[in-house]
Amino acid sequence: MSRPRSARVTMAEVARRSGVSPMTVSYCYNQPDRVAADTRRRVLEVAAELGYPGPDPTARSLRRSHTGAIGVVLGEQLAYAFEDPQARRFLTGVAEVCRERGVGLNLIPTTGAPDDVTRVRSAAVDGFIVWTTVDADPVVDAVTRLGKPVAVHGGPAVGGARTVTIDNRASARDLAAHTFPGARRPAVLSFPFDRARESRLIVGPDPDAVAFPVTRDRLLGVYDHCRASGRDVRSLPVAVAARNDRDEAAAVTEALLDAHAPDAVIAMSDQLAFAVLDACRRKGFRVPGDITVAGWDDDPEAERAGLTTVTQSLSDQGRSCALLALGERAPGHEHDWSVTVRASTGPRG
Repeated sequence: MSRPRSARVTMAEVARRSGVSPMTVSYCYNQPDRVAADTRRRVLEVAAELGYPGPDPTARSLRRSHTGAIGVVLGEQLAYAFEDPQARRFLTGVAEVCRERGVGLNLIPTTGAPDDVTRVRSAAVDGFIVWTTVDADPVVDAVTRLGKPVAVHGGPAVGGARTVTIDNRASARDLAAHTFPGARRPAVLSFPFDRARESRLIVGPDPDAVAFPVTRDRLLGVYDHCRASGRDVRSLPVAVAARNDRDEAAAVTEALLDAHAPDAVIAMSDQLAFAVLDACRRKGFRVPGDITVAGWDDDPEAERAGLTTVTQSLSDQGRSCALLALGERAPGHEHDWSVTVRASTGPRG
């Protein structure tokens, strides 16, 4: 009588038909060097005849408390991982380590929904990477309580996790030193302040009200330079973009230029800086003659655009995060950065 298709052949049945113990069958798949060649060949022949696919990898992982995968908590919709240039470069570094170590990669989107913590806790991974998030994100607290390695990219810095970032405050201070000299009406095009991701114009916002550590530190660095130069930060216009997206930032960029007529703009990414350059072209503004512009990341297009920018390697930071999530040693808190000066902050006039 043939076996029903829905009935799964067990290891015990393969062992009985082969005349060996279930442990020997397990060794044939998991530790073949512990089994005589003839025995292993007989067991595998019986397994093939019965349609036995081998031990359940999920059950084996649970027994060993090891899944062979790391999880990346995005803090965004899943599409963000493929659309955002910063995220793509970061995940490229993560994926390189996964390939080298032979482990899998689990992308876990979170959006502030009530079930975020439950979904992250249930992820079958050996360690976590948390993409830049807000200070009070409950997911960060949840993953650090699981007893697994945790790396947080960009912040916040919390106990039980390693933070991988650059010195965002110092890099912003240096970038402002190259962008704002000679400017009478400097401005900032910022990342979102919090998870509400509202696009808006603010004058002299309080950095303590900014929930994302990277955004807050970059704003503080700009403030540092302004104060050292005798500027009143309470009059500094800051345009907040809802997303790190060149096209989506167009409207708030136009609003900034129309409302405040800045002659210098620091954007918190190259994508946002490209939105400023696009708006300048539409309005006929000369860069840097009428307005100086700078960004962050040194996107491949930044050199072609002549954009002054903070150069950092998000791929290297992704590698560090992946190694830390696997429990290996890697460069910790601060990675290297530099300001690459190009034509967009050249002489005015």
